[in-house]
Amino acid sequence: MGFFYEKKNNQLKPTTPSKSPTKESNEKQILKTNLQENIKTVKDTLGESTDIIIREIRIGKEGVLKAGIMYTDGLSDAPSIQHFIMESLMLEIKDTNIESELRPSPNLMNTLKDFAMTVGELKDFTHFDELFLSLLSGDVIILIEGYSEGLIIGNKRWAERGVTESTTQTVIRGPREAFSENIRINTALIRRKIKDPQLWMESRIIGKRTKTNIAVMYIKGIANDDIVEELRLRLDRIDIDGILESGNIEELIQDAQASPFPTVYHSERPDVVAADILEGKIAILIDGTPFVLTVPALFVQFFQSSEDFYQRADLTSLVRILRFFSFTISLLAPALFIAATTYHHEMIPTALLINLAAQREGVPFPAFIEALIMEITFEILREAGLRMPRAIGSTMSIVGAFVIGTAAVEAGMISAAMVIVVSITAIASFVSPSYDMAMSVRILRFIFMGLAASFGLFGVTVGLIALILHLCSLRSFGIPYMFPIAPFNLSGQKDTFIRVPIWKMFTRLPLISQNNIKRQQNPTAAKSRPEKEQ
Repeated sequence: MGFFYEKKNNQLKPTTPSKSPTKESNEKQILKTNLQENIKTVKDTLGESTDIIIREIRIGKEGVLKAGIMYTDGLSDAPSIQHFIMESLMLEIKDTNIESELRPSPNLMNTLKDFAMTVGELKDFTHFDELFLSLLSGDVIILIEGYSEGLIIGNKRWAERGVTESTTQTVIRGPREAFSENIRINTALIRRKIKDPQLWMESRIIGKRTKTNIAVMYIKGIANDDIVEELRLRLDRIDIDGILESGNIEELIQDAQASPFPTVYHSERPDVVAADILEGKIAILIDGTPFVLTVPALFVQFFQSSEDFYQRADLTSLVRILRFFSFTISLLAPALFIAATTYHHEMIPTALLINLAAQREGVPFPAFIEALIMEITFEILREAGLRMPRAIGSTMSIVGAFVIGTAAVEAGMISAAMVIVVSITAIASFVSPSYDMAMSVRILRFIFMGLAASFGLFGVTVGLIALILHLCSLRSFGIPYMFPIAPFNLSGQKDTFIRVPIWKMFTRLPLISQNNIKRQQNPTAAKSRPEKEQ
């Protein structure tokens, strides 16, 4: 409950607002038998909103039954309402044998559902909260004079973006389809890839105001039951006004709120989510966003791309090693350069040290300030390129970085070596397939630069030890974040730093899928059988 504040004797004292009819009080009411009273309650609660269409009609040949039809303009399919609902009630039933049954009686609602309604999704209701939720979701509401129950007809239809190509997780080889903002389309995309009756889906509504539809999908018998129950508990604990994007759910259910590393994975590719579900993970779909969450999330998962499983294993392994190497460069390159040029000159070859000293002659700032200026400048250019129109965003970033870097060197503010180091660091940060992991590295990079400027390589070493300890302490829904590296699991190394051929990956990660860890039966025999037949 909210409070207002009044000033009295130079102090602010809370005062309870005066009670007035609100939507919450109306939603708890039960439908009345009087049609006009029900319509008036709907109009008063929705503030006479002009997009709420209410039509009063009479049913039957003699028009003895008075009914009200309600729907939201823009969320419902108006032609379907006219052809399949109104015509059925007002015209078609006049030519049927149920005309005599369309009289006020206890079985009237069943008669309408069984004989008069030519629609697929149909259910009855008795409370106003069900009425408002369905009405504002695009369904059609039918109320009958003299009855304290109504009918909800599924008739949702609104403007939406279709299934298009993914823009955040591009691949050279693999499916091109991506999730859309419609949760039902997204569940269908997953169902199309996993045609297993054990693929279960649980639905719930979160958000007292937005009433956002949430779907949880997992394979019964493969997913860990304890993780499924933990996810249910975390979702049920959410008490918030609105959920507008999957990021809202991610913040509310993730472990280690203060950690810079993401403990919930998200993707807009159906093949990625389907693969995670087959591994025993749980998918969380939120209506209104193309990004689907999967839990639990592991550190190594953020270095994997869906294309890794569509290319040859040897090429994929080399690329994956390159990603981990780029992660190290992006995290430590500026810090190591600052430490070497500030404290550890003996580590630099003499010829290179002389060149660096000649470049820094006349530069008024220490190496740490140089790196800080260049890193902040590049971060500004990167954010500007993301927020500007796409036609000029990339051009502005490239030209801005080139012009500013060249001008800074010629002006004597920054050394050329520092520009090279910062540029390599920035390029390496783009190698990561996950934007969330790249953001974490961007934050930690500044911390390591400060440690290097203060304590040299000793500070960088201490920072690395603290980082490893932090990573090993993280959990994602009870699963160690660094698994299968720590704790070490031999079978899990087949898809960590390298990827072995698919015919060798015959088990799932045991900590995630404890019910059924076998992915394929006797892969060695299956691979050698054709040779024996020959």
